[in-house]
Amino acid sequence: MKQNEYDFLIIGAGVIGFAVGIALLEENPRLKVIIAEKEKSLGVHASGRNSGVIHAGFYYSPNSLKAKFCKQGNAELRELIKKYQIPILEIGKVVVTKSEQELVGLNKLFKSGSANDIEIELLDAGKLHKLEPLAITHEQFIWSPNSCVSDPNLIINALRTKFELLGGQLKLDCKIELIERFNEVIGSPNSITAKFFINAAGAYSDKLWEGLSLKTEYQMIPFLGMYKSTNFHALPIKRLIYPVPHPINPFLGVHFTLTLKNKVKIGPTAIPIFGKEQYSINSKLNAKELIQTFQGIYALIRGDKHSFTELIKTEWPKFYKKRLVKESSRIVPAAINVKSWENSKSGIRSQLVDLKNGELVQDFVVKRYLNSIHVLNAVSPGWTSALPFGRYIAELARK
Repeated sequence: MKQNEYDFLIIGAGVIGFAVGIALLEENPRLKVIIAEKEKSLGVHASGRNSGVIHAGFYYSPNSLKAKFCKQGNAELRELIKKYQIPILEIGKVVVTKSEQELVGLNKLFKSGSANDIEIELLDAGKLHKLEPLAITHEQFIWSPNSCVSDPNLIINALRTKFELLGGQLKLDCKIELIERFNEVIGSPNSITAKFFINAAGAYSDKLWEGLSLKTEYQMIPFLGMYKSTNFHALPIKRLIYPVPHPINPFLGVHFTLTLKNKVKIGPTAIPIFGKEQYSINSKLNAKELIQTFQGIYALIRGDKHSFTELIKTEWPKFYKKRLVKESSRIVPAAINVKSWENSKSGIRSQLVDLKNGELVQDFVVKRYLNSIHVLNAVSPGWTSALPFGRYIAELARK
């Protein structure tokens, strides 16, 4: 095999890409594996911009890939954190309700958690004060002791170290396009050739899939997640504090998280935007992405699975700090008195929508074509689930 010829080329140096590379090399150290990343550094997008919350796994349908991998991913991330001496906040999470109506959703979460064999408790409101004095709830709440927080960028660098120690190679500032030639997928630039390609390009995974002239039943809609933060001393919460998710639209709602830098964050928003890397409203837009997003939004509006009107009504006002803080104060009343809220780093959730029925796809989506595999949907808890999910993808590739 020549110097620039590889067994596997993985596109995208996020947590999923590294997890796949690690899984391949742990199974067969003789493989030549390279990861190509279009950015000049790691953690520029989703893998470095997430909340840092390591989820326990009770949100997800018991028969989903998310449920299959989240609990195990939680345990394996903790092992990685311990091995590389990365800080972690073992604080747990409470999920609270704001009304009688939300008790239905709370009980649904508890049943999912029980079915997924997650350590979880459904408790009476009177016990909330001992776990989180600043939060309020209506009648009941969920306690999840295994939800925790770490640093996404420290973890992605630990994954890089592990991957390279196993013999993997990383090439930054390297853009790859996939094309089909003679019934085989190949990549450009031609300076890298491989027998097999794994598309873990996050928000641009669909572009690589469509670049093979493959018809897709999906379109990507980016949702901007904006946060505000304040010093821990201004709002000394003890736990992660979440509301019950929206009953129709698949977002977790404005919640409270802690960071390793003694900050308290509120957010995120779930504002539909038109660019996959549009981290601010004023960011430059790509005409093709604009058209694709409109196609996805049109399918969402036309379908009956979600309420786009409700989404706009509830999310766009949160663009303004006053409205975001007001929403957060419904579960932590003291938040309204904090005057030191500042902008925090935004993230983008690139969410697939099914063009046929307008449904926002909830589970991970993995497709295979010739000598390539494509991870088309790996939104939350993709970060938590990365290591076992990576083994799953690697096994598909080996087959």
